[in-house]
Amino acid sequence: MGWEGSYNARDLGGLPTADGGMITWGAVVRSEEPRWLTGAGWRSVWEHGVRTIVDLRNDDERADAVVAEGIDVVHAPLDPVGDDFWTYYAETGLHATPLCYRDLLDKRPDLVATAVRAVATARSGGVLVHCAGGRDRTGLLVLILLGLVGVPGDVIADDYELSRQRLPGMWARLGMPDDEPKILDLLASHGTTPREAFLDVHAGLDAEGLLRAEGLEDADLAALRHRLVA
Repeated sequence: MGWEGSYNARDLGGLPTADGGMITWGAVVRSEEPRWLTGAGWRSVWEHGVRTIVDLRNDDERADAVVAEGIDVVHAPLDPVGDDFWTYYAETGLHATPLCYRDLLDKRPDLVATAVRAVATARSGGVLVHCAGGRDRTGLLVLILLGLVGVPGDVIADDYELSRQRLPGMWARLGMPDDEPKILDLLASHGTTPREAFLDVHAGLDAEGLLRAEGLEDADLAALRHRLVA
């Protein structure tokens, strides 16, 4: 996006659907947490048409949450902090990989549905979705959104991998080591790679069935498709 202060912001617009359509430009932008945006960066967010932010972080990560004038913020955390699911994945480090996606979809689909509903029901204008780095929690939500409207798995995986390429600058700013080598080693020990694990989730995904089971109705799904697909 070129937003000043951002490392991992990108518009999903232009991604193709299997039936020959494409994702609408300006409909959904994904990014890391926007706390490093400069004043010029926030002006770019507004000029791009963003009017709603869906924040996927946990309560304890939001002490520095930025609220921009004129932009709605919806909090829809995706980590089930405090239960056995979270304890296992946090302790093993798998929470920062697609290997936790399938289990989260099976055990806490309500969290995913709440985040999807926030996008579907956002007011007119673009929606910015983010977690901390904009990779895995954001990646899971984007997988559901794009899967619902028929974006092919390889295309969604290509978009996911862009975050892995763009985050080293953010880690450097935080004074932290790049976590990519650790994640690659961890997934190799499970016999897979980030891309393969991501595509495995996509292959078994019934986005519409999952959302309907969590109470999203025809109007919600129609609104989401209308927002996403040109």
